[in-house]
Amino acid sequence: MRRWRKAALKGLALVAVAYGLLAYVVLPLAWERYEHQPGLADRPMVTRTSDGIPGDPLNVGLVGSEREIFVAMHVAGWDPADPVTLRSSIEIVGSVLLDRPYVHAPVSPLFLEGRSEDLAFEKPVGESADQRHHVRLWKVLESGEEGRPVWLGAVTFDRGVGLSRDTGEVTHHIAPDIDTERDLLIGDIAAAGKLTAIYQVTGIGPTLYGRNGGGDPYYSDGALVVGRLVAAGEPDDMTPQRLPAPAVIELKNTLWPRIAAALAG
Repeated sequence: MRRWRKAALKGLALVAVAYGLLAYVVLPLAWERYEHQPGLADRPMVTRTSDGIPGDPLNVGLVGSEREIFVAMHVAGWDPADPVTLRSSIEIVGSVLLDRPYVHAPVSPLFLEGRSEDLAFEKPVGESADQRHHVRLWKVLESGEEGRPVWLGAVTFDRGVGLSRDTGEVTHHIAPDIDTERDLLIGDIAAAGKLTAIYQVTGIGPTLYGRNGGGDPYYSDGALVVGRLVAAGEPDDMTPQRLPAPAVIELKNTLWPRIAAALAG
């Protein structure tokens, strides 16, 4: 009996060590992928609120000039957000309370490396600004691997207005499945013929129980999906090339939808 117990304990110890190596060494190393954009390594992948609270995670990237972004977003059906002013703040309150359209409704500022977003776009749902798809974008590299600017963004779905769980302030609450929003944005731009390539780099890493600055839960497979925009002079009806990922990433991408479905259920 003692020999059996000793063997069992030894087996459990080996399993624990193997699990530790897999979970904390092998997979993190496999998921840390920046070969398409090495300049993104070691950058923060979570935004901050004005109070310094962790905000929405970064989950999307675009490669191209500011003008190319505006053209692509326009064709894809996303509208630029107005800046936050007294007038725009009153208009968005009226939109929500009176259920009237405001397609350029402002978004509250978030901060990356100490500065607010450079650009913001949205895609309304319904009549008012109560619900909407929206993305904030920051230029993080003036010249990436393709010799073009690289922008990182946080795209989420505002499911309604309420009070922040952390500060008590009035805010939009986001839907927890941020990967669906990321894929919607990239899909809209691709359908508009404005992408030449799509690839993944590491974002926040697989996350089951994240919370943003409003206290809203979110989950993600942890990847940044990057779209390379059509450049000036290129055809504007491109079918984007999808750059392959290593086998371990493809395995994670295959398994994650089941995990997300279980969380959504």
